[in-house]
Amino acid sequence: MSISRSSSPRAASFLSRALLGAAVSAAFATLTLAPVAAQAASTPKCELNRPMRFGGMNWESNLMLVEIERFIVKHGYGCDSEVLPTDTLLALASLERGDLDINSELWLNSTLEPWNKAKATGKVKRIGDIFMGQEAWYIPKYTAERLPGLKKASDLPKYWKDFKDPEEPTKGRFYTCPAGWACEVINGNLYKALGLEKTYTLFSPGTGATQKAALMSAYQRKQNIVFYYWSPTPLVGALDLVKLEMPPYDATKQKCLTDPDCADPQATAFPENPVFTAVNTKFSEEAPKITAFLAKVKIPLKVENQAMAYMEKNEAEPKETALWFLKKHQDVWAQWLPPEVTQRVKAAL
Repeated sequence: MSISRSSSPRAASFLSRALLGAAVSAAFATLTLAPVAAQAASTPKCELNRPMRFGGMNWESNLMLVEIERFIVKHGYGCDSEVLPTDTLLALASLERGDLDINSELWLNSTLEPWNKAKATGKVKRIGDIFMGQEAWYIPKYTAERLPGLKKASDLPKYWKDFKDPEEPTKGRFYTCPAGWACEVINGNLYKALGLEKTYTLFSPGTGATQKAALMSAYQRKQNIVFYYWSPTPLVGALDLVKLEMPPYDATKQKCLTDPDCADPQATAFPENPVFTAVNTKFSEEAPKITAFLAKVKIPLKVENQAMAYMEKNEAEPKETALWFLKKHQDVWAQWLPPEVTQRVKAAL
C-alpha cells in the first residue's frame, strides 16, 4: 500500500503528460491533415459523368501526349479517362461518330482531304496547334556516301539493286507507313507518281513499333535502306540521316496525294505539317473547361525532341515519359491551365 501511495503523484504526473502529449499530437495531426483534406475537397467534379475517350495512335509522341493529358484531367479536373487503340483514318471516323472524344495529335497535311470532309459535317472541331511536324523520305548518311549520285527520290529506280527486297529480290524495298496510317496513302500515291512500281516493293510494317525495329536493325547492320519517317521522333533524332530531294511543294498536288482516290498523283515535297488537337463537337459542348485546356496544349519542338530522346535513351514507356515531362517542364504545361488546376496537378506529382 505504501508503494501505491508513494507512486500515485508520479502516476498522476505521467498521466497528465500523456494526456497533454495526446492532445498536442491530435492538434498537430489536425493541422497537418487539414491542407490535404482541403485539397481533396477542392478537387472539382468532372464535367462528364463518364470516362473521357482518347484516341491511342501507336506512335511515341502521340502516346506520350495522351498520357500527359490524362494525368492532367484526372488530377486537375477530377475526370476519368480511357484510351481506345486506333489509327489515324479510323480515328477521324470515330471522332465524327462520337465513339472518340479526343484525337490529341492529328497531322493536317497527312489527312487534309479526310479532315476537310469530317470538318464539313460540323461534328468535329480543331481546337489547338501542338507543334509543327516534318516528314521526308530518308536514307542513312552511310548510304548517301556509298551512292553519291542518289540525291533525289526520282533517282531511286536507278539504284534499286542497292535496296534489294529480301522477299522479292527482283525489286528494291521502300519502307512506308504501317497499314491504316494516313501517311500510307500519301506514300502510296508518291510511289506511283515517281514511277517506282516496276522497281520497288512498297513494304508496310504491321505497326509503328515493327517499322521502327526494322529500320533500327538495318541501320545497326549498316544496310542500305530507304524509308519514310516523320519528326519529332526518337528514331530521326538518334540516327544520322539524309533527306531525299522532292520536287518543289505544290498545295494542289499535295491535296491529291492525301486522297486515297487520287486519279493523277504527282510528286511534291512534304510541307511543314501543322499538328493539332481535334475533338468531337458534342464533347466540347459538354466539357467546355476540358476543351479550353486541350486548346492551349502546345509543346515547343525543342522540348518535344528532348522528351523523345529521353524515351529512346531510357527505353521508357509513354506513362513514364509523360511523368518525366510533367516534372521537368512545369514551365510549359502550367501555361495551359488556370492557377488552381496547376496547383492540383503539382500536388499529384
